[in-house]
Amino acid sequence: MKSRTRARQLALQFLYQVDLLGQEKIQDLTGFLKGEEKPGDARTYARHLVEGTLEARESLDGTIQSVAQNWEISRMAVIDRNVLRLATFELLMCDDIPPNVAINEAIELGKRFSTAQSGSFINGILDKIKNEHLETQLEESPDPDSAAECAANSEEPETP
Repeated sequence: MKSRTRARQLALQFLYQVDLLGQEKIQDLTGFLKGEEKPGDARTYARHLVEGTLEARESLDGTIQSVAQNWEISRMAVIDRNVLRLATFELLMCDDIPPNVAINEAIELGKRFSTAQSGSFINGILDKIKNEHLETQLEESPDPDSAAECAANSEEPETP
């Protein structure tokens, strides 16, 4: 399994826990990652995804809600909404991840960890986000030097 695919799985598992158990669960991220994955790219990228998604959660939820016709984000399946948050973070804030890669990886996460219908539901939402929000971002930010690489500044904290 590719390291970024594994990182997305780890991030989804942790975001699911935070969603169900509350924000105080966030302090367990280091222990969770240490218990699930050996040091390396997957663990580092998973940390970046979790921290970025949680930091931008309110904005991500607003973006998802703006395209999810007849769906309240709070009523979506827990896995589906966290897959959507994770993928929306990658779509809108990780310029080094091609949009189609972020979408396809999210569809696979939905199929693997949620229901048979999740793949098409996730695809529909993310495709709208890509078409409506990503193109707007590109029009507003023509400076290529301002593009942030998703994992450029994500490093694993030192272990004692």
